[in-house]
Amino acid sequence: MAHPQPFPRNGVSPYNVQQQQQQQPDPHRQQQQQLPDMQSHELQFRTRPFTLEEALPYTPFTSVFPFDSDILNNPTIGAGSIAPSLANLVSRDDYDALNHEAGNPHQSKRLESSLDYIQNLLKPEKITKFEFKTAPKTIAGPNSSVKGLAEGISPFAKMVYDSTSVVFGHSSVDTSTKQPPNGSTIAPIATKKSPNQRKPETPKVVKHNPAAINALAASSNKSRIEVHIPSQRQREAASNMLASQSPSVVPITHSQPQTVSLADLMVKPKVTPVPVPVLKIEQRPATQPLKAIPQAPRPSLPPSSTASTPKVEKQSTPQRPSIPPSQGTSSPAPSSQKQAEIRIELPKATFNREEFAVVPDSPDAPADLSMKRDHGAIEDPLTTDLNQRERANILFGELKRCLQEIFLAEDQLSSQQIHSSPLIYITPDQELTMTSSAHDKAQRLLKRAIDVGCFSQIPFDGLIRLQNLSEGALKYTDSLDFKINEDWGETDVGLWAQHISDIERGLRAARTALRVMCGGREEKQLYSEDLIQLGLNLFRNVMEGIIVPIAEVRSTGPTAGLFRSLTAHKKAIIALFASSQKLFALMSDLIASIDLSETVVNTLEFLSSRLMFVENAYTEKDSVVGVSKFDGLRLVAMHMLSQIFLMNPSQREGILSEILTSLEKLPVGKQKARQFKLSGGGSIQPISALIMRLIQASAGKVDDSKNESRSQIIQSLQENAVPVSTPAIKKSHYTIRTEDHAAAEHEVAVQELQDLAKRLFDGAYRYAHYVVNFIVKRALKSTKTGDTPYRNLLDLFVEDFTTCLDSPDWPAAELLLRLTMYLMFQQVDGEKNAAPARNMALELLGVMAASISRLRSHVRKTASSFEGSDSDELGRWLADLSLTILEGNTSLEKTLKWDGPYRIVIEFLQDRLNEDGHLYSAISYLVTDWGSQIWSGYDSAQDDDFAERYSEFGRTAYRLRNMIEDSKWLSREWRFKSVAANHAKLAHAILLLRSNFCTAFRNILNVLMGSMTTDQATVRSRSLKSVNQVLETDPTILDGDSVFIELILRCSNDSSPQVRDSALGLIGKCISMRPRLEERMTPTVIQRFIDSGVGVRKRAMKLAKDIYLGNENKAVRSSIANGLLHRMQDPDEGVRELARQMIEEIWISPFYKEDDSVSFKQSLTDHVALMVQTAKQGNTALILDKVFQTILAPESKLCEANTRVCTKLVANMFDLVDNPESNDTSMPSGKDALQVLMIFAKADPRLFTFEQIRLLKPHIASVSTSEDLVVSRAVVVIYRRVLPQVSSVHSQFLSEIRAHLMPATAKITRTLLDDVMACIWIISGLLNNTEPVARLISSSLAGIQKIRSILAKGLDQKTTRQFDRYSLIVGMGGKHCQLDSHKDLFKSKFPNWKGDIVSKLMVDVICPFAHSAQSVDIRRPALDAIGLICQANPRNFVTENVISVFEQVFKEQIVILESMVLRSFREFLFTEEQRSNQSNPSAAKEKKDLKVMGSTSFDDVASATTQRFLTAITRIALATQDDHAFLAVEILASINRQGLVHPKETGVTLITLETCPITRISELAYHEHRALHEKYESVLEREYAKAVQSAFQYQQDVVHDCRGATEAPFAPKLHLLIEILKISKSRNRVRFLEKIVGQLEFEPSELDVSQHIPSHVAYARFLLENIAFFEYVSVGDLQAVVSALEKLVTGTGAGIAQVMESEIFQVRMDQDAATQQPGEGDTSSTALIVPESINMQRFRQLTASSMIISAAWEVRTFLRRLYGLNSNRREAKNKGPPKDLTKAPVKVQGVTGDKFWDDISFIMSSLDMPERMTQQCKTFVDLMNVDSEVKIGEEDEEEDLDADGEPQTPEAADDDDEAPFDARGRKRKAVNTPGGRKKRARSNSRPRQRGRPKKHQSTDNMSINMDNDEF
Repeated sequence: MAHPQPFPRNGVSPYNVQQQQQQQPDPHRQQQQQLPDMQSHELQFRTRPFTLEEALPYTPFTSVFPFDSDILNNPTIGAGSIAPSLANLVSRDDYDALNHEAGNPHQSKRLESSLDYIQNLLKPEKITKFEFKTAPKTIAGPNSSVKGLAEGISPFAKMVYDSTSVVFGHSSVDTSTKQPPNGSTIAPIATKKSPNQRKPETPKVVKHNPAAINALAASSNKSRIEVHIPSQRQREAASNMLASQSPSVVPITHSQPQTVSLADLMVKPKVTPVPVPVLKIEQRPATQPLKAIPQAPRPSLPPSSTASTPKVEKQSTPQRPSIPPSQGTSSPAPSSQKQAEIRIELPKATFNREEFAVVPDSPDAPADLSMKRDHGAIEDPLTTDLNQRERANILFGELKRCLQEIFLAEDQLSSQQIHSSPLIYITPDQELTMTSSAHDKAQRLLKRAIDVGCFSQIPFDGLIRLQNLSEGALKYTDSLDFKINEDWGETDVGLWAQHISDIERGLRAARTALRVMCGGREEKQLYSEDLIQLGLNLFRNVMEGIIVPIAEVRSTGPTAGLFRSLTAHKKAIIALFASSQKLFALMSDLIASIDLSETVVNTLEFLSSRLMFVENAYTEKDSVVGVSKFDGLRLVAMHMLSQIFLMNPSQREGILSEILTSLEKLPVGKQKARQFKLSGGGSIQPISALIMRLIQASAGKVDDSKNESRSQIIQSLQENAVPVSTPAIKKSHYTIRTEDHAAAEHEVAVQELQDLAKRLFDGAYRYAHYVVNFIVKRALKSTKTGDTPYRNLLDLFVEDFTTCLDSPDWPAAELLLRLTMYLMFQQVDGEKNAAPARNMALELLGVMAASISRLRSHVRKTASSFEGSDSDELGRWLADLSLTILEGNTSLEKTLKWDGPYRIVIEFLQDRLNEDGHLYSAISYLVTDWGSQIWSGYDSAQDDDFAERYSEFGRTAYRLRNMIEDSKWLSREWRFKSVAANHAKLAHAILLLRSNFCTAFRNILNVLMGSMTTDQATVRSRSLKSVNQVLETDPTILDGDSVFIELILRCSNDSSPQVRDSALGLIGKCISMRPRLEERMTPTVIQRFIDSGVGVRKRAMKLAKDIYLGNENKAVRSSIANGLLHRMQDPDEGVRELARQMIEEIWISPFYKEDDSVSFKQSLTDHVALMVQTAKQGNTALILDKVFQTILAPESKLCEANTRVCTKLVANMFDLVDNPESNDTSMPSGKDALQVLMIFAKADPRLFTFEQIRLLKPHIASVSTSEDLVVSRAVVVIYRRVLPQVSSVHSQFLSEIRAHLMPATAKITRTLLDDVMACIWIISGLLNNTEPVARLISSSLAGIQKIRSILAKGLDQKTTRQFDRYSLIVGMGGKHCQLDSHKDLFKSKFPNWKGDIVSKLMVDVICPFAHSAQSVDIRRPALDAIGLICQANPRNFVTENVISVFEQVFKEQIVILESMVLRSFREFLFTEEQRSNQSNPSAAKEKKDLKVMGSTSFDDVASATTQRFLTAITRIALATQDDHAFLAVEILASINRQGLVHPKETGVTLITLETCPITRISELAYHEHRALHEKYESVLEREYAKAVQSAFQYQQDVVHDCRGATEAPFAPKLHLLIEILKISKSRNRVRFLEKIVGQLEFEPSELDVSQHIPSHVAYARFLLENIAFFEYVSVGDLQAVVSALEKLVTGTGAGIAQVMESEIFQVRMDQDAATQQPGEGDTSSTALIVPESINMQRFRQLTASSMIISAAWEVRTFLRRLYGLNSNRREAKNKGPPKDLTKAPVKVQGVTGDKFWDDISFIMSSLDMPERMTQQCKTFVDLMNVDSEVKIGEEDEEEDLDADGEPQTPEAADDDDEAPFDARGRKRKAVNTPGGRKKRARSNSRPRQRGRPKKHQSTDNMSINMDNDEF
């Protein structure tokens, strides 16, 4: 049954074995060929038993159908097949189909089911196990080859082999080599014994399933045996190699083979293909663990061996993973050593590789993106494709029939065979022409014929005849008058509408004639200039007569009637617009096809520009045809201008100039009309789109291939023209002609591309620079509110360019932004640039930086989405490249590669050319830009020794050169995969990130940071706002150790309020974006609570409120609350109200909600602790009192809700009263809690309950001790406020409290006694038992009476202390207790007393102690007691003894005694105020009217007392700046509020006190002065001049600083007065300012110069410095001051200068001019000599006079410069007053008061020494005689030129300017000379001429020093 034949392995014939061997050489073939021929023959041909299939017909099983392997197991005998053959069981087609499916990457269900079926058959339980004794096998020779089982099998069998694990166990063998399962050799592996190592078991089968994979992953951290599993191919290769290298192998003994589970193995995923290792295990005792030996050196393999590192690729079928071996491997041990062997059965690793992807660190670009087209033979376009040829033939036939029908109709009409035709009609001029339908059909067919290429086959005669048929309609339409007039009525419009059909036929005829010219035919007759001109004239007439007028018609205004009439014909007009647009578009195509005459081109350019700037309607309801219809025409105009711009390089700059200069025609509203829709969404200005398109078009190369044909056509149009012998245009000669040549000569290829691309890109750069420079230069000279629009246009352009920045359709936006950025850098860096220019630059740089930041953020998000999603390979590569560039690693080579970002964007745009033909300009720009960048990439690669890179650059350069030369070369030669929009946008963003614009992002940030520290406030503020724009798009600049934070914090302390306000806004932005910065920035925000700027304070408070609500830190919250509480005393009412509102919002509003949850209670507890902490640290008890009184006031809107919250707070706070003192700030002490409770008790006693105050009883016991006075006083005050609300039923409690308080009166302090006495009296009233109190007071009064008896002898120290305590008890008793009901008790103590009023008795007893004869120690307590008694009993103030005592006190002016009296006055007046307000709350505000003096029963006492002592109170208020003075100010304020005296009696004092440097005094005086001014402005106005003098005296005598302003920053001392005057009428302000200037006037001879600085000079400086730094309300106020100063100088100064010349310098008017040389007009200081005999008194008077006048002139000059007033006086007078004098004046940036301050100081030092006096007089004379502000021209010396605010010489009034010119020069004429003297007559002797020299004189002799006027 045996027969020799080649046998198939595994029962299957080899599947294309020979073919596979030819395609994939076996890496082990060389080793196999080394086997002996005999062995090789024995392997392939041997005798074997028959297989089961062969033997089956001879068995009884033939009747069994179907036959299954379960019936008869597969025998395995010898080397025969181990499985039944499938050749006969499965059809070859099915088997081949399975193999084909197995070779595909995607498995079908059929393949999976077949595989499952076979695996089911191979389950171990279904296979019978046979145990055979195996005979020793012959040892293979060294050249023998062992073939693996997997070799040569089919793909399906390979899948079965890889996915199946069948393990056979058998006894030990005696042979030296052991064949492992599946024919692979597994070497011994050494293992380390782990604590949980398994004992030897019987053989196991390990299935490879998902559970096993999970077990493998879980056990990787547990297993201590590391096995690196090699691949099947590696094991086979290693087996063959080891077999060939080992001549003999010594058998080794081993234990029973064991299958180790996956849980005992740890597999490392590192892919390192190596040969199969063999573990060498040392011979050790059985009890010792096995240890791994280090890995032996790797054996060398042939180059073709599988040991080489394979490339990781995605496999189509599952394969075994390639796993490296463990580190402890070595070669087998010698045969002399016996080693133990551990057999590990490794399962097959089966997993679907499609579910996994190996991601490299930097993915390569997709290899199959770009492919070169495979061109066959180039044939004629009509024969290239059969379908195309057929379509062309069909189209040619249709066009031919159409023309025949038209011509036939023409012939019939001309011969009058027919009278009408649908194709031809006769015009009124009796010319045959085509109808509209004929034109439409002919045009459609002509266009299609041109597109498919059959237009050249159309007969020439037919085309000429077609044009002739169109000419008739054109001529007739040209003769019509169809221009629309605005005054048309409905009838006129109806008549006009009748011509619409004729006009439309003319437009169609023009399109037909011009369409023929666009076909590229060479016959000269087709290009008739007459036809072109007719068509152009028609379009021009339609545009100017119809389109533009209709576009400008509106539904409202004078054209409303015409609008309604035209709307009735809307449909016909829309059709006319559409036809006109088609004709205009055809003209744009024509200009690209042929060379038109210059006249035609210029006309088209004019029409296009006109359409661009027509004011279209903004809304549909205002447009007759709709906004979009006209915008369509505008788009065609843009395309037309682009074509003209591209085809005429010589006219490009002129086109740009015309467009840019036409921008001024745009109205303001039109500038912001962004009506050009972008493809990616959004819209921009049409003019912005036009400019970008022109720049992009200029980067393209003009098609030179048509030049020759165009020239021939134009020459053929010229009849009888002499041929011009011009040489043919030669194409550029390039050396490189092929890609291979370019790769070899890469440097030449790159250079040729550079020469071409650089020239084109330089042109685009030049035009872009021209545009940017044009707009920027004009924007610098205009403002946003000026007449010229360029400033606004620049902003709009930059916004549009940034909008288009990330769009691939507009690559020129980056170039325009880059150039704008460079110009803005120049404006910022220029030291001499003005602040407005720098502000403009910073604003635009901020916008550009924000756009870059937005782009970077978008790229980062897009790249992350590509990486994280299932994107394709291109998306991942672009994402990786973009992230690399964002990290700063610019990969130039990847960016410039052939299939890189440039190519992706270009292919994306080319795919959309059919949708938008205008994208051609963007493609041209990108190609040119790409080409210009190649040189940079090539140059940067010069250092790398890599020839392939150079070759690739050469090939790319060659391709780009072809793309520039031929726009269709790329689509013709290469194909590219379709590019998605998001891929193209990301690729374009990559190009942008590498551009110079985006790489300058850090430079822009540095400029913005540097501008934060500039010396110009507005520039600093603008830079902060620009940074804010950047932060909105990219907050990452705040991360890390950001310099921005420090600069922002520094700007928050800037001297300019504007900068501080901007910094606060930026701080708020930073905190919102990076909350971690809150802790660092919060102190700065709180610090701005006390800013000098009201707006800054408000912004800081609002920002702090947000921080408070979002921050749980108690310290931060406490600091913010403390700052807000202090703002309750702010001088600005708005700030005070805002502070109160915010305190309510952060402390009360969050607890409005009724909630019993634990979290609510905890938050309430925390809030209470915060309130206690704030009250403790902030010293805000008095403020809190007022705050809660306001919040809980009945007139409050939320009074009820606020009361409920405060009740909860009080209840919660009582839980803290027993807390001890602690260092833990989070746990408030009871003492601090009692302080807050005291505040609540003062605000509203109703918040407390009896049970709560009962808890405070233990603290009363310590009142008499000195343990803790703070706690005692708090408890007493609470009782004092709350006990009146307690019912008398708690009599026992009240009695106990009184029992504790009564003994304390003899020990406690005055402050505590005040509250204790009040509390005792309240309790006594509740108990209806006041006798104990009366006895206490009567006994104290009796004690005083006893001391009085020894008063004449003098009191010792002990008696004085007794009197002090007695008088204090009596005084407090008189203040709080009404004891008249106990007069009997007092009469028993004082039998001689006959009165009925106990308080009068008290005063009479104490008054003797207050007399001046007593010591101060006795008088002080006596006065204190009298004042306390009088507070409750005001009638005693007007008793004789009290008045006498008080008068003595004020007469002696003893401060401590005056304080006692003033304190009593203050308490009395405050009490009266409160009593008045409480008695009539609704009239409280009316009380301020001061119209009714007296509204309470004691008003007469108050009025009499204040009238009597007002002088003394005023004296005390103006004498010092301490607490004593503040006490007097408080009394004056109360008097003022109650209207107890006339307003003028306190007004002057209050104005004077406003200049006090002590804030609390000045603020209180300001508030009261403002209240008076609001009601009695007319009364106070007369006192303001007197008040200014009083303020000067106060500053001189009390403050000891008589200067008129304070420094750092400069602020006038009268600024509060000016602030109040701002609410006055303008004429009142002007009157006051003129009075101030009038007080400068003086008589020189009466000046008192005995002091170092005369008093009037000091007063003048005080006034002038105030005037210089006033904040003027209007320009009119400012001009009034300047005019008054000029009059003062010209009026008084001229006379003083003449006196100086005659008396000091002895210059006579009748002196001969010749004796006054060195030259005419010379008034230099060398010519003025002071005689020694001058009277020093007179000299000082004149010097002092000049000091005042010079200082006044300095102020005038400073004001002009500070506010930018025009110094040209004649021009100002001629033009009249400004248009609006009520506008607020605007300060000029950069003008500070430093130099003015120094100049005034220098002038005021003129009396220090005689030399300075002389210098001052000379300077003054020069000032009066020489007009330093007038520059004399050579032609017209009378014209005064504007010197930008430089100082002018004082000039006389208007009459001087109008006097005729006098050759003697210009002498200043006084209006009113001092003292009323008349000016001396001039002599006829012509004295030395001063002032301006003659016209012929050189101005070099003029000594004009203008340095002192630079500020």
